Amino acid sequence: MKFNFSEEHLMIQKSARDFAQQELLPGVIERDELQKFPKDEINKMGQMGFLGMMTSPKYGGGGMDTVSYILAMEEISKIDASSSVIMSVNNSLVCWGIEKYGTEEQKQKYLPKLTSGEHIGAFCLSEPEAGSDATSQRTTAIEKKDHYILNGTKNWITNGNSASVYLVIAQSDIEKKHKGINAFIVERNWDGISIGTKENKLGIRGSDTHSVMFSDLKVPKENRIGEDGFGFKFAMQTLSGGRIGIAAQALGIASGSYELALKYSKERKAFGKPICHHQAIAFKLANMATEIEAARLLCLKAAWDKDNGRDYSLSGAMAKLYCAERAMQISVEAVQIHGGYGYVKEYHVERLMRDAKITQIYEGTSEIQKIVISRSILS
Repeated sequence: MKFNFSEEHLMIQKSARDFAQQELLPGVIERDELQKFPKDEINKMGQMGFLGMMTSPKYGGGGMDTVSYILAMEEISKIDASSSVIMSVNNSLVCWGIEKYGTEEQKQKYLPKLTSGEHIGAFCLSEPEAGSDATSQRTTAIEKKDHYILNGTKNWITNGNSASVYLVIAQSDIEKKHKGINAFIVERNWDGISIGTKENKLGIRGSDTHSVMFSDLKVPKENRIGEDGFGFKFAMQTLSGGRIGIAAQALGIASGSYELALKYSKERKAFGKPICHHQAIAFKLANMATEIEAARLLCLKAAWDKDNGRDYSLSGAMAKLYCAERAMQISVEAVQIHGGYGYVKEYHVERLMRDAKITQIYEGTSEIQKIVISRSILS
């Protein structure tokens, strides 16, 4: 087994690190404070190729493997988790879902603008009464002669107000339960879409989180993804890959917190020496470094499974669960190492701590990951 990255992997990692330091870091505190969507920064990410990394060059993407994507996600997330979740949704859910399961016409029509950053995508699954229980869709898509009529509300939608393209999961036949669910590509400029107020969130405050409402929205049949009733399977398969991206985001939050804590511990002096030379701090740093290495290996294993055509539902769930838990724990420890300075915005770690919490919740809570894992190991 080889534990070496290719030259291409290292180049992508460095490119993402440099971009995060040069483009994202300067305004990250202000964007968090004002809940400002990073529009200019996302445009630059599109120009750099970060919004369609795994998509085929045929549709304007980078044609890269999942390992490359993981490396970039970690570096971006060390600095700005709000930008990395936008990147994750566009890559893992929207572009991947359309390329994997869409028709050639759908791919040609939507992917080039999504990969370039001209358009941003959103994934509309969660509802007021259907979060973890994705089978309980209340949004309906009633079949007509050549179209569907879409009605319902989706909430907690990342890129809700900024997206030009929505992937919407809706119930077409309640009698068939989850086998009656469909997935649709919906365009923002169609009549019948309204956007709720922006959610005032604890973390990832720069990202655009809204409810999206559909009222008698006409969706052409050619915009359905897959066969009739394929929507639930589409959502679950897409989210399995999305979890690897969120695991990488959580890994980035953890490693970013650790790097800041390590740097501070070498500069801050107490009792006549840098605090890193006090065992209480040194042992914290040792634990953080070990847990981050374990989290990174879980992430890379899930990415390797996906790249090699293996089943990644278990490894992805394990990576997402472990990385999210470690992100929360390590960011809290980073604040503790900073002491009072860690509690103020200037030193960044308090933001990383707030950002970490959502990784335990979205794209499947930690409890859902445990259900996925336990079912797999007990089957």
